Amino acid sequence: MRDEDILIGSLMEETWLTLEQVAAACTVEPAWLLRHLDEGLFPHAESVAGVWRFSGPALQRARRMRELERDFDAVPELAALVADLLEEMDELRERLPRG
Repeated sequence: MRDEDILIGSLMEETWLTLEQVAAACTVEPAWLLRHLDEGLFPHAESVAGVWRFSGPALQRARRMRELERDFDAVPELAALVADLLEEMDELRERLPRG
């Protein structure tokens, strides 16, 4: 497990991040996030009084999407679809009995 996963999974569960914090964590410009928000690609983000805030899962999703777009030259919609599938796989793995 990577240190980033521990941070997201443990510390970020109850913490909200700003647009600027998520952009810095993903090494993207805030405009990248805003474009993706406008397209509805971040279901774990919400706007409160006109200020975007992101959950831990949204940070993980942003990192995944950025990696997919960068590494595979994926369009944002495809990166979001793959991120959806990866999130579902993570949830299913959590349900598996450990033993």
